[in-house]
Amino acid sequence: MEASVKLDLLAFGAHPDDVELSAAGTLLLQKSLGNSIGIIDLTAGELGTRGTAETRAQEAATAAGILGLSIRENLGFADGFFSNDQEHQLAIIRVIRKFRPRIVLANALSDRHPDHGRAAELVARSCFLAGLRRIETWMENDVQEPWRPEQVFHYIQDRHAKPDFVVDITPFWEDKMRAIRAFTSQFYTPGANEPETPISGKDFIGFLEARAREMGRISGVPFAEGFLVQRIPMVDNLFHLR
Repeated sequence: MEASVKLDLLAFGAHPDDVELSAAGTLLLQKSLGNSIGIIDLTAGELGTRGTAETRAQEAATAAGILGLSIRENLGFADGFFSNDQEHQLAIIRVIRKFRPRIVLANALSDRHPDHGRAAELVARSCFLAGLRRIETWMENDVQEPWRPEQVFHYIQDRHAKPDFVVDITPFWEDKMRAIRAFTSQFYTPGANEPETPISGKDFIGFLEARAREMGRISGVPFAEGFLVQRIPMVDNLFHLR
């Protein structure tokens, strides 16, 4: 994967696998439409009950290949302890200005894991600040130009939320599940000698399918992913809605 490219869509996750669980189908759809896509993991998930930071990095690389990402980077924030402060905002601003995405996907605004809501607020605020020219950031000794994404959409994670819109991911369901299963340390594996977690049980994959079917049923498709917005998007053509 190239170190620096301009992206159409950039998805942020507090932990490796956040994006795969909640928005992988949408990434695959946009990739199929010719858009360049990437993922930024804020932490290595080093506080996770199962696996290690090293194994999760390997799993994230495997998932990146399945999704056809142009880039995947890890910012190395402290799992469980990163804050929505100037230091972390500037790190994300540098990434936004580096890849100049039109659309950003971010964690759920409120969720079971406290890192998710905190990451959502951090990314959304940083996207706004990245457009302010008086905030100076540098990349390899060059001053970065301001850049503000057109939209920030928040994917739905563990807790149910009524979506503001859904994306039909039916043709990409199997590849989404392949990307999720790349994180073998985190999910159900027969005979694994690891502690149980809320996502490692045998029924969790069934929950993911049920959630996708629930989101799809809203709009009459087999599988969908739901998103929330803080700023209502504008529609140029009513016939583009269905």
